[in-house]
Amino acid sequence: MYSRVYVEITNICNLRCSFCHGHSRKAKTMTEPEFARILQQLQGKTEYLYYHLMGEPLLHPQLARFLEMAKEAGFRSNITTNGTLLPKVGEQILKAGVHKVNISLHSLEAGDPGVYVENCAVFAVLARTYGTIVSFRLWTGKNDTILENLQKALPGDWKENTRGYRIREGIFLEFGEKFQWPDREAEQGDDRVSCYGMRDHFGILCDGTVVPCCLDSEGVIALGNVFTEELTDILATPRSVAICKGFQNRKATEDLCRRCGYARRF
Repeated sequence: MYSRVYVEITNICNLRCSFCHGHSRKAKTMTEPEFARILQQLQGKTEYLYYHLMGEPLLHPQLARFLEMAKEAGFRSNITTNGTLLPKVGEQILKAGVHKVNISLHSLEAGDPGVYVENCAVFAVLARTYGTIVSFRLWTGKNDTILENLQKALPGDWKENTRGYRIREGIFLEFGEKFQWPDREAEQGDDRVSCYGMRDHFGILCDGTVVPCCLDSEGVIALGNVFTEELTDILATPRSVAICKGFQNRKATEDLCRRCGYARRF
């Protein structure tokens, strides 16, 4: 069993954040039959689905339906969003049974920080009435403007922990460090790196391409396609197995992995 699988239901986003690597793939939104096929192929392989690699999942017009389908199939759905569309579709995804919502607050490109953060905070409070966990994410360190607005919107006795703060029951703030995304043009390091890609997770792009991790935004390490092949066969190919065994031994078998700043952190 994998701890999670990343499923990119759309590669379209409504923001262009400075932190995000982006992609040059053709814009695509996953269809319901395609998502159904993925659910069928993931049976017995994981319990948790994460709806992103690239793109803003809240842009998908059938997101609530996808969440219902996943819940009916026994999966727990986790969404990572920039939060800008929560006032519009937030309650819909809560009613559909989303398990956890990660809200990336790493950018001020979303507009007025006070209104933006207030809207996200209102959603977080509502989410707790549905039993949904909410985690605010800051990937660019302690942004004072965002922190001040978040503390104003969610006052109380914040409890510091190893990853950030427990704001309230089921509502958290986590900090993350900037890192270099894998890029074919980046400087190549040595092969002595470790990663959890193919060990406890992998990703499926919106066109069905299977990739070893959530940072392969261009689908460079294309292991197969779930729309034309069986996922079990894809995960058992020599290339897939080599990636997994390589990381177990702290060795990168793929060129892109040797150009990944995140992997070198380990």
